[in-house]
Amino acid sequence: MFVLRNFRISAVILAFVVLSVLAIGGVFMAFWSNLFRDASKKPSAPSCVDDPFIAARRQMVEEQLRGRDITDPTVLEVMGRVGRHRFVPAENQGQAYEDHPLPIGLDQTISQPYIVALMTQLARPTPECRALEVGVGSGYQTAILAELCNEVHGIEILQPLADAARRRLTALGYENVTLRCGDGYQGWPEHAPFDVILVTAAPDHVPQKLVEQLAPGGRLVIPVGEFSQKLLLIEKQPDGTIHRTNVAPVQFVPMTGEARRRS
Repeated sequence: MFVLRNFRISAVILAFVVLSVLAIGGVFMAFWSNLFRDASKKPSAPSCVDDPFIAARRQMVEEQLRGRDITDPTVLEVMGRVGRHRFVPAENQGQAYEDHPLPIGLDQTISQPYIVALMTQLARPTPECRALEVGVGSGYQTAILAELCNEVHGIEILQPLADAARRRLTALGYENVTLRCGDGYQGWPEHAPFDVILVTAAPDHVPQKLVEQLAPGGRLVIPVGEFSQKLLLIEKQPDGTIHRTNVAPVQFVPMTGEARRRS
């Protein structure tokens, strides 16, 4: 009886140990599965074989960005990794890393690399944040945000540009981006509030709906003006008060649609 009792106790202990190991293993596997699933939302950097513009991009970062006032290491790293040449027409790829805007069709442009970096640095995106971009254009700024944010929602008023940007970002592997064609003046209330809002076309006033859709602690970066434009940083404090900073003179294409009708 003593031997049988000990055998039963040992069997119970062994069963408990086995179940514990299986449970811990399940938690461990779930953790790694979620980790790799989240990481898969963002594409890996292109290889040297696939990207002949690496040297030009490094020079851009050192001279145009770090050589000015772009100091955020995450912004510098992403600007040095995302290929701007992938977001311009083929005939302009040789100029992709030069210090000026480039045409992308339909009287629209892709912003100067420094301006993209400056607006991103001012917005202070984090891996947990939700971002809105008004004026997607070719999708370059969208890709920069997608590298730094948990989710990005983009609005482009011109259907051909919206369609092309969607195809381009999908082909590059960005799964944390949602785009729609429409007028961004009213923002995207279904996905609000946003921690970051970037506007890449200039109205002559700040759309109130965009301010309202900022989360507490959120930051809106927007060019404002008709003939003389200025880049504004609008911060919503935790108590809901608004703080505005005039950052720099800029020149963007005008915001069309409702913004034009209200001017």
